[in-house]
Amino acid sequence: MVVKVSIFGMGLVASHYIVGLYRLKEGSMKPYGVPLAKYDLAVDFLEEEIVSVYDVDTRKVGKSVRDIVTESLKDVIPLPSSLPETEVRKGLLMGSAAGLDKLFPVSGRDQEIEPMEAIEEIANELKKDSIDVVFNLISTEPAEPFRSEEELLKRIKEGKASAAQAYAYATYLASKDTGKQIAFINLIPTPLANDPVMVNLFAETNSLLLGDDGATGATPLTADLLEHLAERNRLIRFIVQFNIGGNTDFLALTIPERNLMKEKTKSSIVEDILGYDAPHYIRPTGYVEAIGDRKFVAMDIEWITFNGLVDELIVNMRINDSPALAGLAVDLARLSKALMERGVKGTCYEVNAFYMKNPGPKNAKNEARIKAYYDMLKYLKELKIIKE
Repeated sequence: MVVKVSIFGMGLVASHYIVGLYRLKEGSMKPYGVPLAKYDLAVDFLEEEIVSVYDVDTRKVGKSVRDIVTESLKDVIPLPSSLPETEVRKGLLMGSAAGLDKLFPVSGRDQEIEPMEAIEEIANELKKDSIDVVFNLISTEPAEPFRSEEELLKRIKEGKASAAQAYAYATYLASKDTGKQIAFINLIPTPLANDPVMVNLFAETNSLLLGDDGATGATPLTADLLEHLAERNRLIRFIVQFNIGGNTDFLALTIPERNLMKEKTKSSIVEDILGYDAPHYIRPTGYVEAIGDRKFVAMDIEWITFNGLVDELIVNMRINDSPALAGLAVDLARLSKALMERGVKGTCYEVNAFYMKNPGPKNAKNEARIKAYYDMLKYLKELKIIKE
C-alpha cells in the first residue's frame, strides 16, 4: 500500500516532515517524536509518499522540494539522498492574503482566475495524483466557520473564504468527483474540524477531516498540569503562558488577526479542563528572528492549596517548533488512511483530542493529553488499527 500525500504550505514543518519521513525510509534515524511509532499499526509510515506540494511564496513556486529543503535544513540535520524532486505548485491566497505580502512575495491562482475556478483546478490535480491524505500547513490565518453550505459557496465565489477553507473544499470536491476517500489534516488554527458545515461535507464523501491546530509543546503540557491540579481540587489563581519564536509562522503572528486565531486555540484548554475560566494569558507573544525555530516557552501557574496557602509552578522551555509538529504528521497520515478504511468519516474526536489544540467536532472538550492518549489507544485497538 502507498499513502499518497499532498501538502499545502511548503514551510519548515513540511520540510522537517519530508526530511524525517525519507530518513525513516532509508533507516538513518530512529522515530523519536512519532507518538505511535512503538506500536504495530495497520498502515506503516514507511508507506507515506510525498506526491504534490503547494505554496504562495513566489520564491518557492516552481522550485523542487529537494532544493527548498536543502536550502533551509542543510546546516541543521542530515539530508537523505532520496528527497523527492517534486515541483512546488502555486496555491491559493483567497481571503488570507492580507498582510502576507509584508512577510514574503506572494502570488495565488485566485489572482489570475476566478476563485472557484482556481479551487476546481486544484481539485482536479488532487484527483489526477490520486491523493489519499492532504496536510494543511499554511501560515496561521484569520477565519470563522460557515453557518451553512450556501454561505460557504457564496464566500468561496467571492474569494472571501480563507485559504485553508478553500483547500479543504478543493479536497472535498476531489473526493466527491472520484468517490475516493481523502483525508484533510488541519494543523493550523482555522476552524475546519470545528465547523459542522465542513465536517458534514467530508462525511458525505466518506472522507475525514482532522483538526484543528496541532498540539506540540506548551499546550499539551499545560493541559496535563491543569488536570493534575484539578484532580487535587486546587483553585487556580492565574495561568500565564507565552511563546516567542523566530520562524515564519511566528513572523506571521505579528499580524494581529492571525495571532488572535492562535490565541483562541491555545486558550480553549482552560475552562474545558478546570470547569471554570481561571484568569489566563495564553498566546504567542513575539517574534525574534535570532531565536529561529527553537522557540522559547515560559509558563507560570499559581494556585490555592489546603489551608488557603498559595503554591506556584514556573516552567521555562526551548522547543524545536517545526520538528515537533512534523513528528505528529508522520502518525496522522497513516492514522487517517486506516480510519477511513474502517468507515470513520467526518471527523474523529478520539484522534483529535490527543493531537490537536482545539479538537473537533464543534463543542468537543479539551482534556488532559495523557488521558486522551490512553483513550485513543483503546479506540485504535478496538478498530484493529493497532495490532495486538
